[in-house]
Amino acid sequence: MPTFIKKTDFFKLYSLTDGVYAAIAIPGKGAWSNAGIVDLGEEVLIFDSFSTPSAGQELRKQAELLTGKKVKHLINSHYHGDHVFGNQAFRDASIISTVETKELSKEKNKLGDVKKEIEHTKEYLRSLKQQIDLTRDPILKASLENQYDEMNKVLNDIPRLEVVLPSVLFEEKLLLKGSKRKVELHCLGGGHTPSDTFMYLPEDKIAFMGDLLTENLHVPIINPEEFLHIFERVRELNITTYVPGHGNVGNKELLNELEGYITFLKDTVTDAINNHVPLESLITRFEAPLPYKNWMGVSGIEGNLSKMYEFYRGKKQLRSGRTLI
Repeated sequence: MPTFIKKTDFFKLYSLTDGVYAAIAIPGKGAWSNAGIVDLGEEVLIFDSFSTPSAGQELRKQAELLTGKKVKHLINSHYHGDHVFGNQAFRDASIISTVETKELSKEKNKLGDVKKEIEHTKEYLRSLKQQIDLTRDPILKASLENQYDEMNKVLNDIPRLEVVLPSVLFEEKLLLKGSKRKVELHCLGGGHTPSDTFMYLPEDKIAFMGDLLTENLHVPIINPEEFLHIFERVRELNITTYVPGHGNVGNKELLNELEGYITFLKDTVTDAINNHVPLESLITRFEAPLPYKNWMGVSGIEGNLSKMYEFYRGKKQLRSGRTLI
């Protein structure tokens, strides 16, 4: 069981075992996603850097206070801003990602003129506020409110935000060894993004999963087949403790729940496609089953239904040799 250590302005710190810590984001405060701290022996490794430079700086401060050692490595699990916008707090460390994650971060996380970035963010916040005021669904309202709070924290940090890209790249697997423990980085493809890395600590039986694992969240799914394949491979590893990208530290049940969710959506959309049910009709008639009704996410379960419908419709068209629209 995780042992609570302390609460900061951005996250709560938990000890998972001697020298391994989970930094669990406090909703709406500027961390947004979870991170990890690992004492390798002579130096410290960080897994993901949060969504703001302020939260990233606090993460580094707490890591070095906890261990009495300097941060040597930072892992970026994928390119999304809520996991990498704290990178600048670790600019003197080796920042590690897959080749594809670096390219996606370079392409998608470009920062333009600061004044324009601030205005675009303010415009987005105004749009969110309108949605919050109009929605009557309590779960969607809570999701939108959290998005609003987190983006407000990003807005506050834009004047000092810099995009710092990874400097050490790998493809499928990278091993980092210290005198205290070794760490394995694995990328088995992409389910949430085109390239998703998770970190495995074999001696400690702990995995930091990034957004390949979340708790009670409609995490966006771009490739359900790869997602399920990754889960198959993860099950082959000896893991007892899972740290999700969003949510609380858990056990294999977290994996079972998300795997069940993806399988349920896959079965739902493939059945609809095979019976020639249009996406619009599927969405209109669809009602989320009880396990997923209270899951958070601004796009809800309908967002993943739509993405997966298009994914499997495309696969069917490719198999039949028809031109994709």
